[in-house]
Amino acid sequence: MEIAVGIITISDRASRGLYDDLGGPALRAAALGYGWAVAAEALVPDEISAIQRAIREQIHRGCLLILTTGGTGVALRDVTPEAVRAIAVRELPGFGEAMRMESLKITPNAILSRNLAAVVDQTLVICLPGKPRGAVECLGFVVGAIPHCVEVLREVPTSC
Repeated sequence: MEIAVGIITISDRASRGLYDDLGGPALRAAALGYGWAVAAEALVPDEISAIQRAIREQIHRGCLLILTTGGTGVALRDVTPEAVRAIAVRELPGFGEAMRMESLKITPNAILSRNLAAVVDQTLVICLPGKPRGAVECLGFVVGAIPHCVEVLREVPTSC
């Protein structure tokens, strides 16, 4: 299933040009490898309003799946989960649980991760770590559930 994907890198430093965004390009390569079409990309600072605006813009552009990288740690500026939860219709806790469980096999610091997935409008939003390798690994841990989830979210409810 070809899925229109949006990618949002959330980083104060990268958004100010202090270093190159490596997470976004890593997720782009992974998405293309899964046969998905990258329809939109953004780089925003760790600010709730900027994150929410980028998500809304990508939904408006037709993205059925949005992958964020960054802002899921424990630092005070890490606000991605809060930004997404505030505009979500529902959270899908199994995604975050699976990512943490599998990541714990790689690093004990995975317990600090606040990765999650949620539905915003009819779009699946998955919040991944900021480190490129961690983002791609975590996406790989949940990729099997994504096509079905996107398909279900696109179904039009029938009336009785």
